[in-house]
Amino acid sequence: MAVRLGVVGVVLGATAAVVPGRAALAVAGASGAAVTPSPYAFADGARSIEGARSTADAVILKPGTAYKSSLPSSGKVNYSIELDAASNAYVSVTAAPSPDSTVSVIDGLRVSMQDAEGNSCFVDTASFGAARSPHPIAAWGIREISPAKPLCRKAGTYYVSVERVDPEGEGSSPDAWDLELLATTEPRTAKTGATGAPEVWDSASPQPLQGEAERRRGGAGFAGATPLDQGVWRDDIRPGQTVFYEVPVDWGRQLHVTAELGSTDSGGTGYTPGALDLALYNPARGHVADVSVGYDGDQKSGSLPPLPPVDHANRNAAIGQVSAMRFAGSYYLVAHLAESVADSFGDGPFKMTLRVRVSGAAKSGPEYAGESQPAGVFEVSDQEREAAAEGVAGGDDTAMRAIAVGGIGTGSALLVGLGVWTVVARRRNAA
Repeated sequence: MAVRLGVVGVVLGATAAVVPGRAALAVAGASGAAVTPSPYAFADGARSIEGARSTADAVILKPGTAYKSSLPSSGKVNYSIELDAASNAYVSVTAAPSPDSTVSVIDGLRVSMQDAEGNSCFVDTASFGAARSPHPIAAWGIREISPAKPLCRKAGTYYVSVERVDPEGEGSSPDAWDLELLATTEPRTAKTGATGAPEVWDSASPQPLQGEAERRRGGAGFAGATPLDQGVWRDDIRPGQTVFYEVPVDWGRQLHVTAELGSTDSGGTGYTPGALDLALYNPARGHVADVSVGYDGDQKSGSLPPLPPVDHANRNAAIGQVSAMRFAGSYYLVAHLAESVADSFGDGPFKMTLRVRVSGAAKSGPEYAGESQPAGVFEVSDQEREAAAEGVAGGDDTAMRAIAVGGIGTGSALLVGLGVWTVVARRRNAA
């Protein structure tokens, strides 16, 4: 996981040696200097691999390891994964087109998983939205052990195929897209669980959380997502930029999120459909839900649709956004401001507010008969709760903390930095 601990003074150089550029970025943001929107930030140490045109040549993905690959403008690329006959498996694929590429209205990413006999286990797609603004999008493949799904239950080799939805569509450029892949496995439960989804849950949308906003700068990728707790959070976002946050959500708890885009003082006029896109992904980086907000220069807001409390039995639901709320862990909020906003209202930055509410009492989850890969991905640890409450990976907040320790001796400050790094890096260091 990328570390964003920017320590001022003698510690700045030492920290930057661990994470080049991060410390300087935090200080620049704190001083008010303009920050160019960053490209997608891959997981530190992600292994570079090449997708195969034929499944016979597919590279084997190891669960818990992050990979970097690429997707050509046409045709499928294939990867493989070795699975037992008891674990559920999820392979998330994040596509990151170049910011200067172009995409059509329906262009996007398709991910499918098949067994060795060619049976389809799962198919998922993701698109860029009405604004036609290139930005990181993710889709996943699933191999699930379930009495209701007789196929794809055997141990053996499974294949993940990745392709573009509309590579030759009007407005789509033929550029190759960067890919980040992460496979996750979930062990079976020690006891047989419910075979149906919970029938009753509070689907009413509560009033968005009120209060003074606290600044937290979003990360540039899933692996570097900024921790958020319940609260009101402010960030600056520029046209074409995508920012990532993560919210720990325990078993039994319910997540509600509203995104607001502040009015502009540029004097520009016009309207951008789908200007602000907010997507929610679960701990396996599977898409849950999203909301798109048009912009005409005035204050606008939109909320994610009502979501059920996190429950292992949600996976039995027929509705995708309910089924995806199937495990505890870090849920990811990914916000993108369409690059076309700049055409009418300038380069910004624009003020974005996220109102995050986590309601309900936490409860015990299922007893798993084994360990997930990466370890601990489907649980919420005390360290994660602390990181979310303190915002140890935040931008402006991090810079202020850096200033606070500026007078500490080099050795002591490095120990402090390493302590925070341990909290932030935690289980996803396996990537």
